[in-house]
Amino acid sequence: MKNLLLLCGIALLFASCEKLVSDKHFYDPGISSELAQFRKQQVSDIHYDLTFEIPAEKSATIPSSLLLEVEISDLSHPLILDFNEESSHLLSLEVNGMETEIDHRDQHLVIPKESLTKGSNAIAIKFIAGELSLNRNDDFLYTLLVPERASTLFPCFDQPNLKANYSLTITAPKDWKVLAGAPEKASEENGEFVTHRFSKSDLMSTYLFSFVAGKFEEARSDSDFPQTMLYRETNPDKIEASIPELFTLHQKAKEFLEAYTAYPFPFQKLDFATIPIFQYGGMEHVGAIQYRESSLFLDENATDSELLSRAKLIGHETAHMWFGDLVTMDWFEDVWMKEVFANFMAGKLVNPTYPNINHELSFLTNHYPSAYGEDRTKGTNPIKQKLANLKDAGSLYGSIIYDKAPIMMRQLETAMGEAAFQKGIQKYIKTFAHGNADWNDLVEILDANTELDLQQWSEVWVNQSGRPILSDKIELAKDGTISSFVITQNAEDGSDKIWPQLFDITFFYPEESKTFSVSMIEKTLDLKEAIGAKQPSAILYNSNGLGYGVFPLDQASLSHIPSLTDEVMRGQSYINLFENTLSGNIEPMLAFETFQKGIELEENEILARLISGELSAIFWKYLNDDQRAQVLPGLESQLWTQLQKDLTTNLKKTIFSLYSGIAYSTIGQDRLYSVWKKEVEIKDLKLNPDNFTSLAMTLALYGHPKANEILTEERSRISNQDKLDRFDFLLPALSQNVSERDTFFESFKEADNREKESWVLSACGYIHHPLNQNSAIKHLPLALDLLEDIQKTGDIFFPKRWMSVTAGQYTSPEAAKIVSGFLDKNPDYNPILKSKILQATDDLMRAQEIKQ
Repeated sequence: MKNLLLLCGIALLFASCEKLVSDKHFYDPGISSELAQFRKQQVSDIHYDLTFEIPAEKSATIPSSLLLEVEISDLSHPLILDFNEESSHLLSLEVNGMETEIDHRDQHLVIPKESLTKGSNAIAIKFIAGELSLNRNDDFLYTLLVPERASTLFPCFDQPNLKANYSLTITAPKDWKVLAGAPEKASEENGEFVTHRFSKSDLMSTYLFSFVAGKFEEARSDSDFPQTMLYRETNPDKIEASIPELFTLHQKAKEFLEAYTAYPFPFQKLDFATIPIFQYGGMEHVGAIQYRESSLFLDENATDSELLSRAKLIGHETAHMWFGDLVTMDWFEDVWMKEVFANFMAGKLVNPTYPNINHELSFLTNHYPSAYGEDRTKGTNPIKQKLANLKDAGSLYGSIIYDKAPIMMRQLETAMGEAAFQKGIQKYIKTFAHGNADWNDLVEILDANTELDLQQWSEVWVNQSGRPILSDKIELAKDGTISSFVITQNAEDGSDKIWPQLFDITFFYPEESKTFSVSMIEKTLDLKEAIGAKQPSAILYNSNGLGYGVFPLDQASLSHIPSLTDEVMRGQSYINLFENTLSGNIEPMLAFETFQKGIELEENEILARLISGELSAIFWKYLNDDQRAQVLPGLESQLWTQLQKDLTTNLKKTIFSLYSGIAYSTIGQDRLYSVWKKEVEIKDLKLNPDNFTSLAMTLALYGHPKANEILTEERSRISNQDKLDRFDFLLPALSQNVSERDTFFESFKEADNREKESWVLSACGYIHHPLNQNSAIKHLPLALDLLEDIQKTGDIFFPKRWMSVTAGQYTSPEAAKIVSGFLDKNPDYNPILKSKILQATDDLMRAQEIKQ
């Protein structure tokens, strides 16, 4: 009797555990957290056997089939697959050998529990492949399924913690190459088509499944770990200079990560494809990474920054093989974990390859400006965000994940010590290999290797948004020495948050300098080490570039910034000057003059690029029309004079990029035209055909009298069909006819016209450029109205970027009124998209206050 009662109690306990997962949102569009949580306990041992028959014509549908093999342990509910397509795309359904009626509702295919059995099940589905994320072009296509787009292609369990194996068969035109996540094991020719059969893949989440098919060239490495790449680039100089280096960079990244993680490369292969119109820099698909082609193919004249950016991109995607692909977040609210480690590791692994680059400076300039650019806005968000449904997961991505998170992780590593941090990471990888983990899992492991209270530490850094504003109060004794030095931090949003962090403060004297290391864990810090020190002539806060926030800045010290000998100090000073300008502490004209002097004196290419970006931003967004007219002749003259000097090729390219971005005067246009026409050759300025195409478009944007002739001639110079297609797409955006630009922008109402997202963004950049805004401002209401549809049909970065190249380029009161009016009229607007609008239009709103 006692045993019977015990068994009943256990049964009741299991029953109550099952009920912990509510079924209220199981059938909501997308994938609710409730559905994902239930399926995680319901199914296991998933195998997708997929077949796609790709026709030669882009307009024809793709007949497909799926044999899903799955273990089911819970039949309290039906089996719910995700398929975000029209019901008409589902052609037939067999469950365990029995034909079954199709029940497709709210983006889900529901398999009745009466047709299922506990244990092994086989579900056969014939369907027409969904095309939302198939990226079809006339002679190539590629899948891009992050974060929950796999279900727009085929029926599946589209959540990251249900990993599966894939067996893939693709039939494609016989002159097409095909690349997938597992090695190709056989192929069969059938008339004008070839059937490619791939081995069973490694375990992976649905968002990492991919294939690329089309007319590509193929290259193979001859290393001990062979790699294959597909590409469409045709420039022989870029091909010769790039392909061997691309294989080398992947190999070095793999070797570094194996050593750092103490875990061998976890998958069958490390192949990749370069795609001309790819939406991102890269995507970490298992066994078949995809890259934007222009990011990888560089010529022999590439600058150090361009080479470093390419190496970091490759390092980032290779790091994902461990951080994201091998160990995957349990739910997409922890997507930042894979991105922070990919960025963080990319910075570590490129260091040995580029010993002549200041990597502390590179980290500073790569992450801080972008992180501040989002964190200073009213639309900022925590590193870790809540996510109720995966359909909103794409909106989690942004600079907070990609840039603030690595800053946070560097603070954590510094506080713990590199050895303890690495030991914790190695245990994390080993413990959760081929599985899933969340932030708390990592914190628990790292906690064992440090005396820090990581839960408390991460509460502000990870779970809350914003940044601190630091101030100081210095008192002097009668003899002129410091008697009190108090630093205070306040949250920019007015809350009581405190960011525990480390940074240096440097005192400058005529003959020497003195640096203090600061560990700030409270709202105020009494820097007792400074008491008794002589009053310095200048103070530089965060002089090692480690701290995060807006630091005090003495206006009198601005003239000394360009002469600081330490590169990190100069970089931090320029970044802090820019942030203080946008915070209203420094006049934009004063900041502009400091940046103008800095670009004239700077010899470090990384810093020159930083200054160039900040100077351009102040010029276009924070100077009014009269001020721009006042400074333009002097700036143009200075930059053109610099281009005639004996500077490095890297610096020449950076300065020319800045010059071409602001030289819209008649004199500036004449000089740019002479360079484009190849009548004037600037010594050591190495321009490739893509640079000349960009220059032609810039001249058209500036309204050069020969704009149409320039574009016609430039078109005749382009031999690569992909680049020619892009050029033709952008021509209406460069038209001298306003009505043609108007019609082109209005065409983006149709989702089909927005498919090539990078092209669309470039077009909008021209249409809404400050020089075109008098005629383009009437389109801002449409740009705002389209945002919801853009989120539904576009990829993860498109909504924010769309707003940035439209409303985000404006600074006028009229534009601010349109954006504010839109938000006022839509009080219940999607909060995630509202945040994107607030992030993208932060400069617009700040300009209203600053220009007053």
